[in-house]
Amino acid sequence: MTRKTRRRGGGFGSAEALPAATKASGRAERARPRAAGLEKSAARPARRGARRPDVVRIYGFHSVVAALRAPRRKLVRLYATAAAAERLAADIAARGLETRILTPEEIALRAPRGAAHQGLLLEARPLEPIDISQVPAEGLVVALDQVTDPHNVGAILRACAAFAVDALVTTERHSPEFAGALAKSASGGLEYVPICSVANLARALADLGDLGYWRVGLDSQAPQTLDAAKLARPLALVLGAEDKGLRRLTREHCDVMARLDLPGAIQSLNVSNACAIALAIASGKWSQPA
Repeated sequence: MTRKTRRRGGGFGSAEALPAATKASGRAERARPRAAGLEKSAARPARRGARRPDVVRIYGFHSVVAALRAPRRKLVRLYATAAAAERLAADIAARGLETRILTPEEIALRAPRGAAHQGLLLEARPLEPIDISQVPAEGLVVALDQVTDPHNVGAILRACAAFAVDALVTTERHSPEFAGALAKSASGGLEYVPICSVANLARALADLGDLGYWRVGLDSQAPQTLDAAKLARPLALVLGAEDKGLRRLTREHCDVMARLDLPGAIQSLNVSNACAIALAIASGKWSQPA
């Protein structure tokens, strides 16, 4: 991903139960197809030393609706205002979800401090991560190198869902929880983009290279513009944290470095905005006639 230069503070170039209260069930679906010939590697979802929570909290209308309608999301309980529960009555009934009617103030006490819950707070199981070997053979992947801000990652997930990205690869450490503020910023995108959490991003990029992926790292100082770069599928766009950019080993495992060609006085963008523009450029190239 592009790195900040010259300017400080710049970016890259956010109880009453309803009837039929039954806990939702169903098996989490793993992303397919599994790429042939690649064994599970050191880049697989790593669980050593990091305990995943049993229950995560999702709040906000669009995020909760998307979770309710996602078959692979296992639901536990919904806290809702009477008006919000009535609005989502069909989705609640379809999942047989235990729902407790509370006031907005009571929901706020259960939600993270300052959360804009919009009368909805969902308790659910975390989504199962996928293995790097499960990305599609001709897919589109976004890889994040220690991007830690939940609002940025949420906005990136929203863009990924809009551009039909097949997987988001993140580092196990130095990444936010995939719930809460991130889910709210993703506005439902979290339910549509499989997450691959890896212990070592450089190894994961090496595995993607073995699968035939063309790996493009974004850097504001790269000599080549993204418009001029090769962007053939399968493609991995690699973005780094706004304060540090891409780390050395990450850069070494990219096939090419490229920058966004910005016409204005400011040559840097927030990482989520840069991701959306990069996806638009890639999609635009693929839609052009040969």
